[in-house]
Amino acid sequence: MFFRKPTLSSTESYWGQIDRLKNQIEAADAIVVGAGAGLSTSAGFTYSGGRFQKYFSDFAAKYGFHDMYSGGFYPYSTLEEHWAYWSRYIYINRYMDAPKPVYDNLLALVYDKDYFVITTNVDHCFQKAGFDKKRLFYTQGDYGLFQCSEPCCSETFDNEDMVRRMLAEQKNMRVPAELLPVCPHCGKPLTMNLRSDDKFVEDEGWHQAAERYGLFIRRHQNTRILFLELGVGYNTPAIIKYPFWQMTAKNPKAVYSCINFGEAIGPKGMERQAIYLNHDIGKVLDDLK
Repeated sequence: MFFRKPTLSSTESYWGQIDRLKNQIEAADAIVVGAGAGLSTSAGFTYSGGRFQKYFSDFAAKYGFHDMYSGGFYPYSTLEEHWAYWSRYIYINRYMDAPKPVYDNLLALVYDKDYFVITTNVDHCFQKAGFDKKRLFYTQGDYGLFQCSEPCCSETFDNEDMVRRMLAEQKNMRVPAELLPVCPHCGKPLTMNLRSDDKFVEDEGWHQAAERYGLFIRRHQNTRILFLELGVGYNTPAIIKYPFWQMTAKNPKAVYSCINFGEAIGPKGMERQAIYLNHDIGKVLDDLK
């Protein structure tokens, strides 16, 4: 049993930890990458400050919010306003490339290994960087997918064409009414395929990815496996963090590494199997090269 707030971080030198992690990557039979929001933040996908002002200064002036997350929850009075915001939001966070090559550097470290990625991120950065789609499990959805708001079916819909049209044709922070996305089956409004309540649609692709991840874990449960956790916080620790700790504790050949600026910690009793790097993920990946 692990406590919610572990208390141990490493006192080993930074370069000593880098050398240990580099050796573990080279020696591992398999690598499981667990990625949270901190990884995309390190890659430059920030949701406030200059990036927010660059793309949403008009919304900030009119509605009074000052970051993208707040804008996503704002109670717009019309769907035309709602989708003007969300089409812009989706485009810059899903269809634009990350400003920094953090995901590319991560792929360079693992591409010739037997790897799998589980992530709570929904920005598709792994596939854009060239990771194998069949080695990815997006547990919380995808900015690139719509679903029925009801939902009337267990189906999702690629949204790139719809998003690009809404982005191109919006005026005065509104999209034309004829571009509002609706379910092709029941006619109800479409919404984002993001896990926020019990209406989240786990489509066929989601279940296939979950099965592939489960098979990968079972196949390597007694091998020399590296659990590489990147930027995972405590919003949803039961998806990546706690399972990584548990699987490491059960397998004496396993190693757990946490790279997270300000939060690189883990449970007591796992010191021999753990590598903690309390630094920016992008810097660590650069130095590992």
